[in-house]
Amino acid sequence: MSDNVILKPESGKAARSAPEQARVAIERFLETTEAAAAVEIGDPPILITGDNYVLAYRSGYLTFEVWNTERNLSRKITGIQSETRSRLDLTVERFGKRSGTLSLIDTARAQELTRRVSRHAYREMFRRSLSRQFATWRLAELTTEADLEHSLSPSYPRALIRCGSRAWAAIGAGPDSAVDGVVTFGLIWLDYLRARERRLTVEGLALFLPAGAERTTCSRLRWMNPEAAQFAAFVTTEDGYEDRLDLADYGNVETRLEHCTRAMPSASQSVEELAAEIARTAGVERIPRPDGSASLRVRGLEFARIKANVLEYGLETTRKATASNIGEIVGLARHIAGFRSPEAGGRQNVLYTRNPEGWLESQVRAHIQDIDATLEPATVYGQVPAFTAGDRDLIDLLATDHTGRLAVLELKASEDIQLPMQALDYWMRVRWHASQGEFAAQGYFPGRELRRCAPRLLLVAPALDFHPSNEPVLRYFSPEVEVERIGVGLEWRSELQVMFRYRTRG
Repeated sequence: MSDNVILKPESGKAARSAPEQARVAIERFLETTEAAAAVEIGDPPILITGDNYVLAYRSGYLTFEVWNTERNLSRKITGIQSETRSRLDLTVERFGKRSGTLSLIDTARAQELTRRVSRHAYREMFRRSLSRQFATWRLAELTTEADLEHSLSPSYPRALIRCGSRAWAAIGAGPDSAVDGVVTFGLIWLDYLRARERRLTVEGLALFLPAGAERTTCSRLRWMNPEAAQFAAFVTTEDGYEDRLDLADYGNVETRLEHCTRAMPSASQSVEELAAEIARTAGVERIPRPDGSASLRVRGLEFARIKANVLEYGLETTRKATASNIGEIVGLARHIAGFRSPEAGGRQNVLYTRNPEGWLESQVRAHIQDIDATLEPATVYGQVPAFTAGDRDLIDLLATDHTGRLAVLELKASEDIQLPMQALDYWMRVRWHASQGEFAAQGYFPGRELRRCAPRLLLVAPALDFHPSNEPVLRYFSPEVEVERIGVGLEWRSELQVMFRYRTRG
């Protein structure tokens, strides 16, 4: 007999008793669901296949059993709580005759439920991790509830542990959360608890991370201020236990600096003549790139690129330019300039709204001494060193002041809770290359003697578009990370005006 055969009730039982109704409902649900899973809150779901479950009457009870390679789940089914197309909630009798709920879910239709179940399961695993790593402390609070007012995310379970008047904040990164965001939300939680728990000394922040995803987090923690708080990081191993990480092992940064090739006149006179004619179009800017190419843009939106003997143009798809289509390229530039203008009437047009960070970069490049009077406008590089993994919607500029000290400028045209951490990632890379003297060796800032000290970090955004949590997060940065937030006026597209400067230094 196949394991998944539905057996009839034993004789003497009512044909439509509550267990029998449940049997019919389970059979119907599994027949109409392509990807079903059995779930109890607090445990990970078990996917149901054609041969890993049994539904049968045993000793007068309807029993449902399902298993996978990690565990086995067996429950007596006593009735139905609720039934929808994507979910069937069953009343079950657990050990000790305790009542409980077993849910069958359609994972294809119930993604949010699956995510919620996964978070509950990780929360319980997080609870066990805390009990092991802080064995003599009391778990005073554990939650995954969202708190939008204080920017507390439901993606990361967070806890408060106590020992007398001492306390620690703790946060975990589960399987469905973005691990790279855990430091930001951990610092927000730490700062929130310190403001709320006035009678406690919240000494530090403990972070629990999945194995293989700890490098970015630990590299960031290396640049937190040890006088502001203590920091501990744990990685969850394959056997479900935790290893404490030594943050001193994460001093090296995975980064590479490409050689800067000065833009040279093209060997093809025709390409240079084409580029020169396009560049004379109102609103077009020619930005040299470290690889020796040049980008042709209209207020930060690239529409053409020159490299060696080739000029390519286009927004979605690119084509090689020739003298015969110069009129088409100039027309494209004028078309973009007409919509991508502070005076444009159709501000919902995609050419106006596209790549706002690029537009802000164009303004900052043109008025960099309004951003900071000590910066030299002659040489400003973009995206150096380049990130090799993942897409970033921030614009990174690298400049130098008149003393040869480097300055990292991070530009964001809209509110971003992760701005400080993403900027720190870039700052760490620039600092590393600067300390090794690699910028001068690789041809950057020719003729300028560069200092090897840590660079300054300038965060530039519209004045009202700094996330409220950016400032408390920055307070935990190391004093060596000298940060200045620069807010520009809301009409920055037409005129770049600095509205405020806030300096943060550990």
